[in-house]
Amino acid sequence: MIAEDGVLIREGITGLLTRFGHEVAAAVGDAEALMAAVEEHRPDLVVTDVRMPPKFSDEGLQAAIALRAAHPRLAVLVLSQYIEQTYASELLESARRGGVGYLLKDRIGDVAEFADAVERVASGHTVVDQEVVGQLLGRRRDPLARLTPKEREVLALMAEGRSNAAIARTLTVTDAAVAKHIGNVFVKLDLPANDDDQHRRVRAVLEYLRG
Repeated sequence: MIAEDGVLIREGITGLLTRFGHEVAAAVGDAEALMAAVEEHRPDLVVTDVRMPPKFSDEGLQAAIALRAAHPRLAVLVLSQYIEQTYASELLESARRGGVGYLLKDRIGDVAEFADAVERVASGHTVVDQEVVGQLLGRRRDPLARLTPKEREVLALMAEGRSNAAIARTLTVTDAAVAKHIGNVFVKLDLPANDDDQHRRVRAVLEYLRG
């Protein structure tokens, strides 16, 4: 199954996989259609882009993670121009449950190599572009690199000792938005949910000060 919003790329991948003997059950253009098509067709492998409608951010990758959670044996090959570091790590950490791959479109120079990667992922192996590996390792060395600019801004204000309400006033956002950003900071800095929020807040600030 293929999920790619670009019509020409979608048709090209479909033709390529068919030529190498694979049956393409469905080829869709957005993450919602991907989720529905998987439930309908129950494929062995999904090939998906990262950025798809409606927001063109990380819908395809988030859909892939959700599908892996619902169908642990479903093989997933991400084929994209972008490295979405936060969710890429989450997807690759699920490799022990079945085939996973993450390849960059611009770095695929040989059709046969791509076909081989598809076969390997479908067979339960892990195939990852070395540039993806390099960026993920870099992120592990610097946990703050996982944060968005807004999350970094919120963390900086936390380091100044400001409350959620004060942060909301400074950034002209709602208290709920601040709480969501802080929750994301906790998750991306691997601060366990079984700690109380105040303790996690202190640990997040310490991580920021180290950076």
